[in-house]
Amino acid sequence: MEIIQQNKKMQQLIGTTLRVGVMAACCIAILSGSYYLIRHGAEPVPDYMKFHGEPVSLTTLSGIFSGLLHFQARNWIQLGVLVLMLTPITRIILSLIDFAHEKDWLYVTITAIVFLVILSNSIGGGIL
Repeated sequence: MEIIQQNKKMQQLIGTTLRVGVMAACCIAILSGSYYLIRHGAEPVPDYMKFHGEPVSLTTLSGIFSGLLHFQARNWIQLGVLVLMLTPITRIILSLIDFAHEKDWLYVTITAIVFLVILSNSIGGGIL
């Protein structure tokens, strides 16, 4: 009976984590998007016939966090995207902990492989 309650608590924690993560990402994106439109909405539309890559400040973690300190709207939008990306990764970590606690080694292995694939693609650009 106690194991069932612990399992139910973990499932509730995972569900709450997903809800809070998505809601936080949406709030960050809506607020920062609104701020961006207030600050830059009247600017002319860029020429999309030529490709212009994003600056490093929007494509690296250090650049994003540096821009956050300067209240740059585009960096805050990127933070919303990061929070949205980290939400399912957090779910995988919590599932890994849950399966290890239950001593379900098959699912620990499968979940660890999924986590390592996501991690390697995020850091190394697709090693696995």
